Amino acid sequence: MTIIIGLIITLGALLGGFVAMGGHVNVIWQPWEYVIICGAAVGTFVVANPVKTIKDVGVGFVEVLLMRTPKPREYLDVLGVLHELMRTLRSPSRNDLEHHIENPRESPLFQKFPTVLVNPELTTFICDYCRLILMGNARTHEIEALMDEEIETMRHDKLRSYHALVSIAEALPALGIVAAVLGVIKAMGALDREPEILGSLIAAALVGTFAGIFFSYAVVSPVASKLRTIREKKMQLYVVVKQTLLAFMNGAMPQVALEHGRKAISAYERPSIDEVEEQTFSAGPGGNDSARKEAA
Repeated sequence: MTIIIGLIITLGALLGGFVAMGGHVNVIWQPWEYVIICGAAVGTFVVANPVKTIKDVGVGFVEVLLMRTPKPREYLDVLGVLHELMRTLRSPSRNDLEHHIENPRESPLFQKFPTVLVNPELTTFICDYCRLILMGNARTHEIEALMDEEIETMRHDKLRSYHALVSIAEALPALGIVAAVLGVIKAMGALDREPEILGSLIAAALVGTFAGIFFSYAVVSPVASKLRTIREKKMQLYVVVKQTLLAFMNGAMPQVALEHGRKAISAYERPSIDEVEEQTFSAGPGGNDSARKEAA
């Protein structure tokens, strides 16, 4: 929604200022100039990127329009499922955990946290490292290095669409010049015409330069920046899992380990300690009493 509001403000200021200076909006409306620029941009985008990246850019546009950043509920569910898993790992029946991590979709433990289950990549990430912890022979620094490597790989994959959009944004001004040159060539073919006609042809050619710069800096670049922000925030969920499990492996109690994970959340979305306690104390079997005894 914010991107639509921003574009409306930008277009309003641009067209309003142009009209206030005495310009005519119909002069800017040169559809074939826009076809040349946008068509060339789409063509170079398709040439430069694999099909997966092209599809991911489409998914990214939807994420940008709907502003699909992790909500506080998602952070609480991640912390809640981690708390349940760590409690099971500390219990005498820790081998029961294997049932939950082998088939999380049918696990009653995971089903209590639906926002985690709808993210299969995050669910797999949690289960994989809980499985390594359950094996009992993994060292903390080895797990940390493995987590860092996987998170960095995932970040690289998630930001491919951002880099693709940045490349198009950088190319659009040059494509605008291409459209302008074609317009000038057309105008040069009409040198024997009246000055009014020649002037309108030159003005139409210059619209290409304007459009290329406008689409680059007022449309594609802001969309790319917002997409990167959204993807980075989604990756923060994995950092929360990493910090929590590493603290647990280093001997921290589950409730203390959760605090390590909570501190990895941005202050703008970070749930309070009371919210985390309410989530974890009410989620597990036995309710508040068993969880409070464990925290103590």
